[in-house]
Amino acid sequence: MELAIVTIAHGRHDHLTRQLRWIDALDPRPLVHVVVAMGDPAVAGLIGYRERTVLVELPADGGLPLAGARNRGVAAAEEAGATLVALLDVDCLPEPGFVADYTSRLLDAATQPGPSVVTGRVRYLPEGLSGDDYTPERLAEVGRDHPARTVPETDDLLAADVNLLWSLNIATSITDWHRIGGFDERYVGYGGEDTDFGRRLAAAGGHLWWIRGAGAFHQWHPSSSPPVEHAAAIARNANLFHSLWGEYPMPGWLEAMEQSGHLLRTAEGWAPAAP
Repeated sequence: MELAIVTIAHGRHDHLTRQLRWIDALDPRPLVHVVVAMGDPAVAGLIGYRERTVLVELPADGGLPLAGARNRGVAAAEEAGATLVALLDVDCLPEPGFVADYTSRLLDAATQPGPSVVTGRVRYLPEGLSGDDYTPERLAEVGRDHPARTVPETDDLLAADVNLLWSLNIATSITDWHRIGGFDERYVGYGGEDTDFGRRLAAAGGHLWWIRGAGAFHQWHPSSSPPVEHAAAIARNANLFHSLWGEYPMPGWLEAMEQSGHLLRTAEGWAPAAP
């Protein structure tokens, strides 16, 4: 069983540079690391020539194609011979046992009925770390788990709610990827595509599993909550999700942006407020 890592990127060049170094240091290493650059030609220069690294470039003229980029990345991983694939956000640094942990737990998941997606632990790093702090031991000390995520106490698979699928650190087999159908590329820009992927997993008779290993450290960056800068994409994607699944995703964000005047609730669904 050969595992590939897929990362999609637009900006965050410092994070990507550090991630490339950490992936180079993994033991075992992935079969290949696929980096999908979305409308960012500078990524090619950051990667240069790296053993086992594949660059895929996508235009991003109509918004960041997050769903499409993940699909292209997995296709490139499969073309390279991978039978397992992990999606790892550009902000995330994999722990040393990342490849071995995912390979082992995906073998366990293969005994379960239906397709499986497993999600490794993610610890969030504080602002202000220096270069010397970026060791696995130090980051394990300062990283904090997200309160909405469960960390199993053992190495066994722990069933998770598919609505909590976040693609920043997940893995599946190529076979199960095709059974799920990949990401819906009608989602463009920020919001909704992860929750939709979780629903596609459930619709295929599959399951999401928490695992204790395959950890990653999420590098700090400024963020807004709700992300009002993405209001138009969030409204469009929420309406698409509603048309498919009969309910809206991201209710907290939608309601908060309605209250702040960035979104309007209309008879046709959500819409960005006039500037």
